[in-house]
Amino acid sequence: MATAQTAGQIVRMGFGSRGIAVGNALAADASGMASPFYNPALAPYIESQSLVLSAALMTHDRQLQFLELSTPLKPLAGIAAGLIHTGVGNIDLRNSSGYHINMASTNEYAFFAAFGVRMGNRASIGIGLQLFQNDLHADLSTARTFGLDFGIGIHILPSLHVGFVLDDLLAKYDWDALDGDGGGVVDEFPTRLRTGISWILLDGRLQLLGEYESSFSVQSIREATVIFSGSTPREVFEPRELTLHKSHFRLGAEFSLVPALTLRAGMARIEEFSRGGPRPSTGFMIEQNLGLLRTQLAYTFVLEPYALGTLHLIALRFFL
Repeated sequence: MATAQTAGQIVRMGFGSRGIAVGNALAADASGMASPFYNPALAPYIESQSLVLSAALMTHDRQLQFLELSTPLKPLAGIAAGLIHTGVGNIDLRNSSGYHINMASTNEYAFFAAFGVRMGNRASIGIGLQLFQNDLHADLSTARTFGLDFGIGIHILPSLHVGFVLDDLLAKYDWDALDGDGGGVVDEFPTRLRTGISWILLDGRLQLLGEYESSFSVQSIREATVIFSGSTPREVFEPRELTLHKSHFRLGAEFSLVPALTLRAGMARIEEFSRGGPRPSTGFMIEQNLGLLRTQLAYTFVLEPYALGTLHLIALRFFL
């Protein structure tokens, strides 16, 4: 039970075609395409107002969509807001005898808003607010929560950037359900500390990205203990909390082959490579003006871990 999936996976999948294509290693993204979803301190470096729409084609009746609107607040700040939706449909519900009784679906939403401001010529700070909603089952009340993100960005050199992000503070799902002791169930989001680095090469045409994440989560388990009532043994379960730590490594690269064509590649979950759980990705972006409207079309291909199949993600970006 202590190794089960923790809550908040919706924000750990990444955001949009570009982010997922470069392995989500964007805590220190130094491009004008930076999404403050990955670090609120990136908001001041947004070059122009834009709207991004993304949708994924996934296996096993899963859904994934993204929406983001971002704009600079010149001369020193920027702001962005976005929405993520994930879901699973056609879930076959069966009773204890194995007979089909119904079909079900789940849906989860995450809304975020991020604001950042420059602190001099070399640094920036930012804060992000996230609102979550999870519709897990028709017999459960909808769970809602919010979380806070804090970010710092530092330009060590014109070509070398670092970023630090503290994610998902205060976020937890409080389910209106009954467990064995007659109480509710609380799923806390892991607290994540991410450190990223980016290196710009070839006169800005190539960006290399790396990121390390350290996450801490509290898991409740029940330990079985045998006690004696007189001479009769009886098994009881005592609650216990464990604090679990996980490390995650990500790498990414983005290369502008020509002004209108950019190639991308990345690798997430590198620490799972020996256990069959890495997440390699690749993609490209094409830019084309539609009249006076600057437009980008991006495609990302992901080989999902544990033989889940492939993910195909398409995104449209309009510069307003």
